[in-house]
This record gives sequence, C-alpha cells and structure tokens, in this order.
Amino acid sequence: MASTRRRPPRRRVWPKIRLLLLVCVVAAGATALYPVWKAANPDPPELKVRYRTDTPATAAAAKPSFEVFNDTKKALPLSDVTLRYYFTADGAPGPSSYAFNCVNAAFGCSHVAGRVVAMDKATDTADHYLEVRFTAGAGSLKSGANSKGIDLQLFRTDHKRLKQSDDRSFDAEMTSYKEAEKVTAYKRGVLTWGEEPDGTKASDEKKASAKAAALPAPPAGVLFDDFTYQGPKDPALFKHGWLVRTSKGGPGIENTWSADGVTFPTAEGALADGQVLNLRASTDGTESGTKQASLGTRSREFRDGTYAARIHFSDDPAKGEGGDHVNQTFYTIGGSGKTYSELDNEYLPNGGWGRLGPKLDTVSWYDHKSNDRVYKTTNKSLAGWHTMMITVEGDVVTYHMDGEKLFSSDGKYAPRSGMSVNFNHWFVDLPFKGDRAWDMKVDWLYYNANEPLSVKEVRSAVEDFTDEGMNYFDTVRESR
Repeated sequence: MASTRRRPPRRRVWPKIRLLLLVCVVAAGATALYPVWKAANPDPPELKVRYRTDTPATAAAAKPSFEVFNDTKKALPLSDVTLRYYFTADGAPGPSSYAFNCVNAAFGCSHVAGRVVAMDKATDTADHYLEVRFTAGAGSLKSGANSKGIDLQLFRTDHKRLKQSDDRSFDAEMTSYKEAEKVTAYKRGVLTWGEEPDGTKASDEKKASAKAAALPAPPAGVLFDDFTYQGPKDPALFKHGWLVRTSKGGPGIENTWSADGVTFPTAEGALADGQVLNLRASTDGTESGTKQASLGTRSREFRDGTYAARIHFSDDPAKGEGGDHVNQTFYTIGGSGKTYSELDNEYLPNGGWGRLGPKLDTVSWYDHKSNDRVYKTTNKSLAGWHTMMITVEGDVVTYHMDGEKLFSSDGKYAPRSGMSVNFNHWFVDLPFKGDRAWDMKVDWLYYNANEPLSVKEVRSAVEDFTDEGMNYFDTVRESR
C-alpha cells in the first residue's frame, strides 16, 4: 500500500534574509542621513538669552544687559545657568586686567558672580570671556518666564577706555533686548544656547561644556565687598549701599569732603583683580586747598558680630613733604543721645592733638559730647597691609590687628544702636604749606552679624568668595 505521509513544505528562507538585509540597508541609510536631518531640525532650545547695551564701541566700560528665558515646561533654577560674554582684551592681556560688577538684577546682585577667563584658543573676535553664574538665591524661572534685566559692567582695571568693535558679543545696534547667539548659555554645564567662537553650537551633537559646579549661596547676615568699581560715580557703588561723602562738617578741616579723593586703582598685594578702595587726603596747606575723603555704608543696620577690613596704612605721603597730622580711620557710628554708638580704629602716622606718632588708637565711645570713651594706644608704625577687626559680642567689644588682640571694652561702651561702617582719611590740622597728598587703601570689607570670628576664619571666607567670583553681596539687608 502506498504511503500517505506528505513531505513537509520547504521553508522559504531566502525571502526573509532578503527582507532583513533590506531593513539593515534602510537603517544604515537613515543613520547616515540622521546628522543631516538633525542639523536641519534641531531640538528647540531649553532657554534663550536676549541682550542689549547702551554704550558705543569706545566707552569707559562695556555694559551688557541680559534676559534669560525659560522655554521648557518645567521650572528652571537660575543656579543651573552659566552665561558667557566674549571679548578681545585691549592693552596688556590677562584676566586680572579686567573687572566686573553687577549694577542691577531683579533678584539682587548679591546672587550674581562673575569672573574673566582667558580662552585656550583665541579667535579674531575673542580671547577672553566674562563668565556669569547665579546662586540658588536667584530663584527659578517658571515655564515661559524670564529673568528680567541683569545689568552688568565690564571694565579695565587701569580704567582706560575700551575698544569694543572687535568684541564678539558686543553689538552697538542692540539698544533694546534681542536674541543674541554670540552670548552663550549653559545648563548644568552643557551648551544650551548660542554659538561659541570656534563655531560650536548648542544644536551640535557634541556640545561644549562649562564648569558645572553649583555656586554656593552667600551666607545669611553677611556683607562682603572687594571694591571692584570704576569710580565714585559708578552706579553699582550706590546700588551696593555705599555713599561717597561730600557733605559739610567735620571731623578734620570742616567742609572739605570731596569725591575727588575716592578712587579704585589696582594695588600691589591686593587680592583677586587687584583693585582697592583708595582714599586720598590732599592739601596745599590752606582750607580752600584741602580735600578729605570718606566712603561709608548708606544704612545703619550693623551692630553685633564681626567687622573686618584689610587696610594699607601710610607713613609717608604719595606726593610732597611728610609730617602732616593725618588720620586714617576704619570705624562704625550710629544712634544719637542715649543710643549713641561709635567704635574706632584711628591710625595717625605723625600723631595729632599734641600726641606723638606713629600710633593707632582703638576707641569705644559712650558720649562724644562729654568725651566719654575708653581707648588704648598702640605706639608703633603700621605702614603696610593689615587685617583690622572689631568684634561685638553682648556688651564686650574687642579690637584685633592681624589676629593679635589690641584692646577690649565692655559695659556701657558697647553699641546701643545699629551703626554704619566707614572709612575716612582726614587732616587733624594744617601746620605746613605746600602741596601734598596721602593715600589710605582698603582691599576688602567683611561683616558677619552672626558671631565673632577669628582672623583665620575671616581670611578663609574672603578667599572662598573671591575664588568663586563673588566680589560683592549683602545678605544683611536681605534678612531685615
């Protein structure tokens, strides 16, 4: 009987192989074409940067203003964002040849830090950039929101005028906010907006990176300033709470307070970009030919805590013959009547009021009208840089210099009210004729309302601030 078993159907293998090969070929072609398609169809940016300026190509300072827009559906912490503004350095190159400050920001300049960086590979329009970062205190942008104006200044530390015509990010025609792709922005270190000078774009697959480490928030109850300003009329100086004295009155030669003696040059031995506050007291020996200099805080909210300043005292004039009874002073003052408060560091290189110098008087006041005060005199030359400190803890006031305790007072001589912080340079009298000028320099001011600190702790904090590009912040005013 013939078998009824049927031969199994032959499997059609080759059509499947051919199909698989076709899929692979199509996939390979798609992979090859993807970069071309991606370049023509980039992902929408997560953020945008708009820029404007109100300066011509030649100016005393570059004044870039920025707005950061959040184009995502999630909140954007500004602390995740880094901005870079590219320029070509004039004159002697180097990051320390330029300085930056913040004039205005909706969230406060205390939460803006900046530093000037030399590029590894220069181009025709950029060899440096100003890098701007923000602390967590700057807040977050909601979806679709913008930061509003962040007004900055970039200037030479020798205060010569800038030539901006060859600066990549500068555009004199942008006098109102417009999108600016020659200003780059990074989110958590990754290029997210704009085009770098070498042509790298945010839409490129291999994006450029910036420093992604978070900027630390400024500590609460602290004022720090390293005096990075253009001059006595710098708008940032006023915005940051300082007043240049031009009013009438004493001490010293009455009605001779002038803004002319308040400058911000570079000085050997100063930190960061080398800029300092310089207070020049000058005279020809007559009242009409005399100018005294003073800078102080506008507000009087300082009381307990630590006051510290790095000061360069002078035993010799910068110009003319020596011998003047000049007073180089770092002090606090506030209140009146039963709340009057004053704490002084007064250095007199040639003495004054019938007492010989050089000498430093550390003085705690109760009543200036009756001359009720306690003090100690340190009889030695202090020419050069010193870290001067005053700590107030309860009713105890202590004065230090370079970590060495000089004097302590207590009881009724403790501050009874909030005070302003001041630096003065003035003449006790005018015993000589002839032109002369004296300089007193201040590298930085640090105030901490929270606790008395050691000089080591203060110096460490100051170094940390400047290393991060935090040349100014004031969380004392923010906390009140």
